[in-house]
Amino acid sequence: MTRRAENGGGPSSSEAEQGPPRDPEERARAVCLRLLTGTPRTRKQLADALRRREIPEEVADHVLSRFEDVGLIDDTAFADAWVESRHYSRGLARRALARELRTRGVESGVIERAVEQLDADQEEATARALVDRKLRATRGLDRDRRIRRLAGMLARKGYGEGLALRVVRRALEEEGEDAEFLEGHLPE
Repeated sequence: MTRRAENGGGPSSSEAEQGPPRDPEERARAVCLRLLTGTPRTRKQLADALRRREIPEEVADHVLSRFEDVGLIDDTAFADAWVESRHYSRGLARRALARELRTRGVESGVIERAVEQLDADQEEATARALVDRKLRATRGLDRDRRIRRLAGMLARKGYGEGLALRVVRRALEEEGEDAEFLEGHLPE
């Protein structure tokens, strides 16, 4: 005799677990848990996912607030981890990190506190390490092209023009590039 027959023709407990939850709150919890399993998410990212799945806004707010209360959603921890990870793995500057966090729906105050983890010296050291790695690949190019490539690479990672050009100038000077040429082309 099958479980269905034993239960009077209704779905077995395993069949009920496999089917989609019918209650909007249950569906919202399931969506959030599934999304949080792979990687941390911001409240806004989860809210957007629930909206796309047509979960009523009041149900979504309730579920998201509950997830925040129990610590499953923490935008501050997300932002701190994001800044540390993306700065060290990709060499991104504070400006680029702030832009990425804004696109993920993190509040401005939380973003400011998170990017403050990186001080100017740390950011400059990272910029220098990026230039040092790329410097070897630009050998043999004319000076202007080297400057454009190195400064452009830093700009794409969110470094300001002044810092980028200062780091590039210093790296080229240390390599023996013509310092007089650089003096006329790069700001102090």
